[in-house]
This record gives sequence, structure tokens and C-alpha cells, in this order.
Amino acid sequence: MDELSFKEQRIRNITNLYYSRPEIQKAIFEFSRNREICPRYFEGFGKRPDSFQYPGDVFELVKRGATSFHCSEELWSDAMKIQTGMNEKLLNEIRTGWDLLIDIDSKYIDYSKIMAEIIIQFLRFNGIKNIGIKFSGSKGFHLIIPWKAFPKEINNVKTSEMFPLYPRIITQYIIEKVKKQLIEKISDLSRPSKYVKDYKAPKEVMPDLILVSPRHLFRIPYSLHEKTALASVVIDSDKVNEFDLKDADPLKIKIKNFIPDCKEGEASELLMQALDWHKENHKEEEHEKIVKDFKPIKLENLSEAHFPPCIQNILKGIKDGKKRAVFVLINLFRSIGMDKEELEKRIYDWNKKNEVPLKEGYIKTQIVWSYKRKQIMPQNCKEFYQGIGVCVPDNICKIIKNPVNYVIRKNISENKPKKANKFKKKD
Repeated sequence: MDELSFKEQRIRNITNLYYSRPEIQKAIFEFSRNREICPRYFEGFGKRPDSFQYPGDVFELVKRGATSFHCSEELWSDAMKIQTGMNEKLLNEIRTGWDLLIDIDSKYIDYSKIMAEIIIQFLRFNGIKNIGIKFSGSKGFHLIIPWKAFPKEINNVKTSEMFPLYPRIITQYIIEKVKKQLIEKISDLSRPSKYVKDYKAPKEVMPDLILVSPRHLFRIPYSLHEKTALASVVIDSDKVNEFDLKDADPLKIKIKNFIPDCKEGEASELLMQALDWHKENHKEEEHEKIVKDFKPIKLENLSEAHFPPCIQNILKGIKDGKKRAVFVLINLFRSIGMDKEELEKRIYDWNKKNEVPLKEGYIKTQIVWSYKRKQIMPQNCKEFYQGIGVCVPDNICKIIKNPVNYVIRKNISENKPKKANKFKKKD
């Protein structure tokens, strides 16, 4: 029996026994919700797209020869609507989000452990306390920060539509920040001569950026690995160094959740820091929508009476479209030269008037993000404001295109000195 046949026979000897366990089927099924899945038949993958309807579907595919299961980082409203060759716009319509999946792969499990520990330490330092980690099934690890941890909009751009760009930027940022520490740790590693002990060593364990690409798949937690016959088990994030390959024995594992119970927006600061770093260090790469430069002006004697009807309606408190309204208010207030302190006070006061206020953390994130960027004007009139039910145009609205123009025109008009009458009344 040649080596390939031996490996295949080894994995097939345990697949039926392993995947027949209801808890394994349930774990794979639960994680695959809202994801595109694809079975692997030892060396070849099955059809795409595919999805599970019931936990029992896992074992049905195993009976047809499936040896492992893989899924997308992207989350979909209906994965079965995906078609090969779909353009970005169509994909954005059915993509509901994405998890950040960092793939650590090395020739040596010790290198992978070091990298995983360093990244976890870095993430925790940046406010991310809840990180999922699992064994890849071979010699590496997968780290995950769930979609729930990321802001759903930044500067009125939907984060769900920024895949794979944002995950790539975050991964690049993490690599850059941990590289020095990784080199030092690996250089101190005392091992036999087969271990590389020089500055090329970090390349052995750097997260795989190829994984951060549209529709790329990774091994589902508790799926088997064809080459090792080990299970992709979930481990405790603070016990990476204690992990042993024997812990991935498919006949001895215990089920744990790969997706941690994180806080809403927990990774907001990490994302903004990564985008700032990328903008500073990759100026030649465009990763934001191009906007025309706009120089804010300073208006004197400003009052709410100078705001257009749509803004006045927003400031009374609204039921729907609050996140879009935050974007409008921040950029309008900045455009007319309002001080940051006053801007923050006005927006927090406005939020209290909303039927269901936004979380203060969300507002804080949007304000911080705005002040790290060049000033832009809020959206032009009509459709955008009609969409949140605040557009009630008056006579000035008919001759302007943007709320900023309205404020400027109204402010100048009301603060213009009264001209003396040229014609004096005769006695």
C-alpha cells in the first residue's frame, strides 16, 4: 500500500465512527449557520455553494465519502444564492457580515503556539477580551473575532461590504505590530537543528493572508484533517502552550464553542487603528471612497433656526435611521465650524430624545473616527433624508443641494447688516 492510500485508509477508518456522534454533527451544523459550506472527499472538494439544513446532513455526506467540512468567513442571508462570477454589488446584497479569521500555519507546532500566544496578547491589549481559538488539525491554529465585535458602519460605510479589504488590513496591521516580538521569541527557542533560528523564522508562522479572500473556506471546528486524522478542536485561549496533539484525538475530544460570547463593537478600536495604520503606511492604496476636499467654515451667531427642516426634525429625536442621522449631524456640525466639545454635547443630547437611543459607545466611535479623517460634507438633499422620513422642504431647500449650503445661506442672510435706505423722505 503506497503512502497516499495508507493516509486515505487511515482517515476513512474513523470517519463513520467519529461523525456518527450526534454532538459532533450538532457542533458542525451550529457553526455553519449562515455560512457557505463545502465537504471535502479526501483530496477533492464537493460542489459549491452548499449548506446544511439539518445536523443529520453532516453524516449523510460522510456516508457518501466526505472526510471533512469547510466553511466561509463570510456570513450570508442565503448562501445558496451565491453564484460563481457574481460582482461585488450582488455579493454585498446577500453578505450580512464576516468574522475575522487569522490562520497561523507553520512547519513546527511550537512556532505556531508562540505566534498564537503573541497575537492573543496583542488583541487583549487592544481591548478584545473574547477570542476564539482552535487547532487547525495539522500544525497550526485558527483565531477568530466574531462579526458581533465589529462596528456595523464607519463613517456611513457598511462594514459588511468591506470584505475582504478590512480583514486583510487588520491582519497586516497585527503582523506588523507583533513581528518584532515574534522574532525575539523564536530566536530564543532552543530546539534541534531542524528549527530555523534566524530572522527568516517568522515567515514560518505568519498569518495566511490568502485566507482573507472572497469565498475562501477554512476547516469547520471539529472537522477531521485528512493528513493527520486529528480533529480541529477548540481550545482555551489562555492554554495554548499546554496544547498537545493528543488533545485532538477524535475519540477523546469534548465540545466547546469556537465563537466566543463577545461584546457588541468590542473590536471597533482595533479596526480603526488598523485603518489609520494602513492609510499612513500604504498611501498608494485606496481603501476609502474618494471624496472632494472640503474646507470647513466658521459661522458666527449660529442658531438652530439656521438649520434646514430635515436637520431640525432629526434634532427632535427620531425612530428610524438613527445611525445615518449620526453621520449627518457629525459632518454637518464639523462643516460649519462647530467646536468638538459643543458637537459632542449636541449629539449626546439629541440621542437622549430618540425613542430608542443609540449606545454611547457607537456614537463615541463615530465621532473619534470622523476627527481622524478629512472633513467631508453630509449627504446631499432629497433621497437620503426622505429615506429616514425627515425631509420637509421649504423655499430655501429648492435652491440648495446640501444642508451645509442651507445653513450658510440662512446664517449670512440673518446676520447681514441692514443697509440704510438710499432715498430719504423729503420734508
